[in-house]
Amino acid sequence: MAAIDIEVSEVGPRDGLQSITAIMPTAAKKAWISALATAGVPEIEVGSFVPARLLPQLADTAELVAYARAIDGLKVAALVPNLRGAEDAIAAGADKLTVPLSVSETHSLRNVRRNHTQMLAEVRRIAERLRDLPAAQRPKLEGGLSTAFGCTLEGPIAESQVVAMAEALMQAGCDEVGLSDTTGYANPVQVRRLTEKIWRALGRDSLTGIHLHNTRGQGLANALAAVEVGLTTVDASMGGIGGCPAAPGASGNIVTEDLVFLLEAMGLNTGIDFERLLAARRVLAGALPAVELYGFSAAAGLPKGFTPASARSAQPV
Repeated sequence: MAAIDIEVSEVGPRDGLQSITAIMPTAAKKAWISALATAGVPEIEVGSFVPARLLPQLADTAELVAYARAIDGLKVAALVPNLRGAEDAIAAGADKLTVPLSVSETHSLRNVRRNHTQMLAEVRRIAERLRDLPAAQRPKLEGGLSTAFGCTLEGPIAESQVVAMAEALMQAGCDEVGLSDTTGYANPVQVRRLTEKIWRALGRDSLTGIHLHNTRGQGLANALAAVEVGLTTVDASMGGIGGCPAAPGASGNIVTEDLVFLLEAMGLNTGIDFERLLAARRVLAGALPAVELYGFSAAAGLPKGFTPASARSAQPV
């Protein structure tokens, strides 16, 4: 199999579902995760370790992590807002933990009920706990820089503040940081500029991925900018579902199906089979028939004669 050029990380089971009222049955979530993995999606964020009373949609995250861990070759990610959540994720066997730190402190207080000082202390405790684990059992720890491009509560966010928070997260013990356009404020110039600023401060290995929302229709443009500047992981949500409940007006993620088509059409191998990806979309649609799914590629299908990059790279020269 040819090496993957860009890793598409599917966040639908977590970020996609967290804003949806109708509870997706656990069995349906497992079928969806299995279908995504069968399509070749290399990483799936299957849920968030938060109290069920706050997000009942994600109450089965531990069960989903354990289920997904049994799928050969799949990297299993989960969001953890605190040490308690991290302990639960470790027990379930997650490969990657993402701790959200909102650069907008107002958003942080609304989202996780902690200010910057408190969140960084929590990250240090999580990092210390992970260091106690054998290296082979230690999940990767990512500090997610939420509201990095702007905040519906505070407005514009100074890029110097984003860099400072990235530095603080790495000093607190994160393995890497990730840029997150929580509110759909980002534009391509901003994506390139902020990525390069963090690289200058911390090195390229400290930042490889980005999480984008399509609130104002800029999602794919921003994804293209991210890939062109050199980021190698892009988050997306099947059908574009999701958003941040703590950020007013922050609607859905970029559509996984459209992102995969864009990348493959550009000659970048994602390792994802498009027809099987559409089969996974049908699993989602069947489980949540009242939820609107977005995206153009699923409706239009692949162009006649289209050969994805993964197939082209496998052909003899």
